Amino acid sequence: GKCNGCGKAGAPFYETPRQVLVRSRRVGVVCRLIQLGVLAYIIGWVFIYEKGYQSTDTAVSSVFTKMKGVGYTNESKVEKVWDVADYVFPPQGDSSFVVMTNYIITEGQSLGSPVICIFSGHMTGVCNATTNTCEVYAWCPVEDDSHIPECPPLLISAENYTLFIKNSVTFPLFGVTRSNLVEGIDAEYISNCLYHPETAPLCPIFSLGDVVKFSGFNFETIAKVGGAIGIVVDWTCNFDFDVRHCKPQYHFHGLYGNPTEMDQARASVGYNFRYARHYFEDGVQKRTLLKVFGIRIDIIVQSLGRKFDVIPTLTAIGSGVGIFGVATVVCDLVLLYVLPKREFYKNMKFKYTDHSQDQVRIVCR
Repeated sequence: GKCNGCGKAGAPFYETPRQVLVRSRRVGVVCRLIQLGVLAYIIGWVFIYEKGYQSTDTAVSSVFTKMKGVGYTNESKVEKVWDVADYVFPPQGDSSFVVMTNYIITEGQSLGSPVICIFSGHMTGVCNATTNTCEVYAWCPVEDDSHIPECPPLLISAENYTLFIKNSVTFPLFGVTRSNLVEGIDAEYISNCLYHPETAPLCPIFSLGDVVKFSGFNFETIAKVGGAIGIVVDWTCNFDFDVRHCKPQYHFHGLYGNPTEMDQARASVGYNFRYARHYFEDGVQKRTLLKVFGIRIDIIVQSLGRKFDVIPTLTAIGSGVGIFGVATVVCDLVLLYVLPKREFYKNMKFKYTDHSQDQVRIVCR
């Protein structure tokens, strides 16, 4: 108890805790239900679901990729073979790259001045009043991209290309480094495996057609106008167990466009960009212009490492014990302000006594 106030004529008073046993089934049931709910929250949510007894860390990651496969086209009786150096942009093996699946090619462009004003280029200032056109200095012949090759797209064979992903992660807080080439993934296994979520979930070799299928797209549809797909490498690890149990999981998501939406009136459908290859012919600078339609692959590493730690454990327990006080507060409110005998309970909970002509107030909690 403590002295923390005044009674009559400014005299200090002393308050001390007092326990009152209330024989009320309704109040007792309410109190126990609240305590049970708090206990379920602490055990189920804080400790089991949220792992409140563990400290967490995110990983520092690096990703290396390599595409394999050969494509073939025979457009206007012109045969071409397309390898990795031709259809992957950029070629450095980054975590974000584009695989060309369709294209519009304009060959033999050179710099000239066509008399037409709708093409992009440098205005020369020379105009023809009769034709209402102005000269521009631009690459000729001009690209015609009004028709996109389809049925099937030119590089439909890209469906059989394979993608190799090599990923390493480090959890600095726990001093743990892991690679997606986990135990049992050796050179012999890699040379024969192909990823499948059920039969080969740890294989780092992916068929481009499977990647598109797992993300919810139809390959021929996305190959025509392009699109974007995210491959998520998920490292969710519990280091309370052996580190060998820390293994990646792969998830696939369509990031650009809706695979079920067929409305051709939508703005900016698909994914494309232009790429030029320059060369000299008879001393004249020329270029081959490619409007590339492709599948953009973004490899996203998602990580969360956990391990037992005393400090978060004590913090979770302390906060849980404090929440138990909610039951007492609620039951007091029911007793003092809701039940029909609330005046009787108030008299039992708060008792006033006189001593040496001073009024002493005893407050029970």
